[in-house]
Formats: sequence, structure tokens, C-alpha cells
Amino acid sequence: MNPSPRAGEKSEVLLTVNGETKKVLAYPMERLLDVLRNELELTGTKEGCGEGECGSCSVLLDGMLVNSCLVPVGQAKGASIVTIEGLSTYASMNPVREAFLECGGAQCGICTPGMILAAVHLLEKKREPTLADIREGLAGNLCRCTGYMQIFDAVAWAARRRVAQ
Repeated sequence: MNPSPRAGEKSEVLLTVNGETKKVLAYPMERLLDVLRNELELTGTKEGCGEGECGSCSVLLDGMLVNSCLVPVGQAKGASIVTIEGLSTYASMNPVREAFLECGGAQCGICTPGMILAAVHLLEKKREPTLADIREGLAGNLCRCTGYMQIFDAVAWAARRRVAQ
């Protein structure tokens, strides 16, 4: 029998979230997603599936794109976490935000934070991604509204705009 994710006692966990040190009291196996949303009130990170399949809860954890619904907060202890709210310091954020608006890449909004995080993560690694790079970079994110082409177009548009600057 598996122990409950809340088994044991709450303990103090120090995190760096969006550049600020945060101290939370949480169960070690509590999902990072729940701590971000409920304890830190960073509700831009969305829960879509709760199984790591949709990417709506994506955050950057020490520079890696991860599904926060799969990360126990105890594993994130001492880590640097960037949520959708903290992306304003990234050079590629403004072109991505504008591109999603311009190209219709955002519709219902559930997948949008995760898609934007994945797009920014991709553009930080690849200045001029190909369509294949974009598809691969966003592969962990599901969208039920756009059919993906507007999102792919938005990322390509953001990349072109960023290169032109």
C-alpha cells in the first residue's frame, strides 16, 4: 500500500520562486503545483490533468521545463523555480506574449501558461527554431482549442521578431 502524499509531518521548505526566497510549510510529497497555487497564490500555473500529460502546470525548475504536478515539493527544496508570473525577466517573453495575442495562440487559457513557458524555454535555447524544433519544444503541452497551428505560428513569429531586434 502506498503512503498518502501527505503522510508524515509538514516541514519548512525554502524555495526561490520568481527570484524571491519563499518559505513554506508543506508535506514533503505535496505537489509543487499545489504549493505554488495554494500556499504562494501563484495561480497562473494551471492544473489540467494532474498526471503530467498536458503541460498546463509547466514551470522552470533550475532551468528545466517540468510538470509541477509530478514534482514533490521536497524535491524542489532549494531550487530556483520560475512560473508564468516570473517570466517578465526573460528576453523572449515579450515577443512570445505579443505573438500569442497576434496569432490567436491563446484561447480558453488553460494551456496558455504552459505553452508560453515551453515557448520561452525553447527560444532561450534556440534563437531561430525550425518548425520541427517548435513542435518538439512544445510536444509536452496539449491544447484542446487551437489545433496547434496558431501556437506554432506564434512561436515562429516571436522567434523572427526577436532575431530582427
